[in-house]
Amino acid sequence: MAALWKGIISKIDDYRWEIPEDYKPGMRVPGLIYASEAMLKHIWREQVFEQVANVAFLPGIVGHSLAMPDIHWGYGFPIGGVAATRVRNGVVSPGGVGFDINCGVRLLRTNLTEEEVRPRIKQLIGKLFVNIPSGLGYEGKIRLNEKELDEVLIRGSQWAVEKGYGSAEDIIVTEGFGCIEGANPDKVSSKAKRRGIPQLGTLGSGNHFLEIEVVSEIYDHEAAAAMGISGVGQVLVLIHTGSRGFGHEVCSDYVRLMGEAVKRYGINLPDRQLACAPVNSPEGQDYLQAMACAANYAWANRQCITHWTRECFAEVLGKSQWEMGLEQVYDVCHNIAKIEEHTANGRKQTLCVHRKGATRAFPSGHSDVPDIYRNIGQPVLIPGDMGRGSYIAVGTERAMEETFGSTCHGAGRMQSRGAARRGLDGNRIVRELMSQGITVRAGNVASLAEEASPAYKDVNEVVDITDKAGICRKVAKATPIGVIKG
Repeated sequence: MAALWKGIISKIDDYRWEIPEDYKPGMRVPGLIYASEAMLKHIWREQVFEQVANVAFLPGIVGHSLAMPDIHWGYGFPIGGVAATRVRNGVVSPGGVGFDINCGVRLLRTNLTEEEVRPRIKQLIGKLFVNIPSGLGYEGKIRLNEKELDEVLIRGSQWAVEKGYGSAEDIIVTEGFGCIEGANPDKVSSKAKRRGIPQLGTLGSGNHFLEIEVVSEIYDHEAAAAMGISGVGQVLVLIHTGSRGFGHEVCSDYVRLMGEAVKRYGINLPDRQLACAPVNSPEGQDYLQAMACAANYAWANRQCITHWTRECFAEVLGKSQWEMGLEQVYDVCHNIAKIEEHTANGRKQTLCVHRKGATRAFPSGHSDVPDIYRNIGQPVLIPGDMGRGSYIAVGTERAMEETFGSTCHGAGRMQSRGAARRGLDGNRIVRELMSQGITVRAGNVASLAEEASPAYKDVNEVVDITDKAGICRKVAKATPIGVIKG
């Protein structure tokens, strides 16, 4: 097996591997995988490199079809894939964004220490579990009509803050200020809206979570200090969720529409799941406007959850938000297509950057990085599995040069959900986590098997690769003491 992939994939260095452009007739650019040799064996075994090669067929793609070390099999695009296409004559593909549009991560810091929180961790996790609805199809506490939903879709985080869910300071440290302009609710189906109306302010299921963590290591004290992270033992909160059933339906609607568009525009693809349309076509523009609605919904969703998290901390610990210093560090999305300016093929171009299971990682000095982080670079939030911990990093100039300002988004699956359920027991996972000092609550204990550590790659190895490859820089690591899963 090793001989096979070594005959196809060329080693650039210990962390970069190239799939040549002539691997498949029709590839327009080479593929580039960020991985260790050990990881590459798994990527080969799962045939994910074939998806990397298939993405290279997209019209207008520039640079490379990219894969982060957390890469695993996805719909059309691999999860952990990045592709940039020219706006002028390239395409946009819903498969390059994914079904959970703007699935993302929000980090909150506190002035609290582990010694203050751990004695009340069961009570705190219990309160959060009750006050933040979670689970498949679960309905939230917010009641909207369709007109109000349209306001959410247009305004994103700003809508939530104006309704009393958080503060303007949260918006400043949210990617894109929590809103993509150009969102058009008229491009969203009635079915998607019906799914979205009851679910705003819910965590969801699967790999979505709310996690209370403790800083365990700091690698860059200057960058950490700029984020309000001061030392080992400090308590953080990580929130991971997206656009719920609303975003899923938006993607489903446009996957069907793009399947017809491919025929109309005479686009030849090796996989129908890569269905796409020219960026500037009516279909491409309609998708981008609907996708923006779903992205804005997700930001409003995380904003509401942030507000209830603060309320729960205040009630259980008997302190105000300000006494606890419960402030947002950053919010970054994982599944998105953004129109951005990048240098490609030696010249500045306007590109549609697809990041599917990948995180934006802009460097210091970039105009899209909030002022308070302008000197260190954009915060990058990389959650691992619920037993190993998560990382905080910053973007780099090398990421801008090589990956259109992108890096990994998490650990990445090693096992499918079905395989994990067959091989692992949810109740045993709970006992193992408790033995590690981690309190866990889930709507369905059996489903915890899908999210157990053996089902995922080791996030420590994933982040080590991106750090050594220079496409992000480690700042700190945090380990969980309390976890809520949908």
